[in-house]
Amino acid sequence: MSKEVALTETPFDKRHLCWFCEEPAGGLFTFVSPQTSAVALPVCRECKQIANTRELDSLYEYRLYVKDTLLKRYAKHLAIGSNWTREELEDSGFDCKILGGFKKSAWFMYEVARDRINARGWPLTVNGLPVEESVTDIGFEHGGLTFSSLNAAAHHFSQTQGLDEAFLCALVKILGRDRFGYALRLANLYRVASAKEKKQFLREIKEDEAQL
Repeated sequence: MSKEVALTETPFDKRHLCWFCEEPAGGLFTFVSPQTSAVALPVCRECKQIANTRELDSLYEYRLYVKDTLLKRYAKHLAIGSNWTREELEDSGFDCKILGGFKKSAWFMYEVARDRINARGWPLTVNGLPVEESVTDIGFEHGGLTFSSLNAAAHHFSQTQGLDEAFLCALVKILGRDRFGYALRLANLYRVASAKEKKQFLREIKEDEAQL
């Protein structure tokens, strides 16, 4: 016997949006759990396709998975915001036939990708009751982007800026998550350093931090 599916309630101002990324919705994603009633929520076509590739235990886990997938899929679009400002693009001089299209569309592509990653959705309820217990947000924010975790942020910036991810993570471990931006700058400074030089620098900065 098929399980009855309840449609989640959506705030009026979000009624046409995807719960995952808040782009226009184009269908429903059905979440079936042995512990709770099956529910359907509005989603866009892309997020639905992503979510349907996994069988996870909670909507919170689906949310993290979809966000991390979008982050990897649109890393090049998001890198635009790391490397340029809107004003710099406008004054870039990219007016030739090859680069003119990039100049016109680049910032828009970045904003769309950024807003999809940062979208927080809304509390899911059926008949006024929450679908799942609320989960404490363990995300991490940097550079105008919200990541599912500190590790996801380190992976993203390592990929888009060509950094040694292990070295960056080691720096963050020493400096702390609140100084992630500083760790990024140091990782950029040591982008072409040898493994020996990086190891020596980590040892020195660890000693310096211990004296503070």
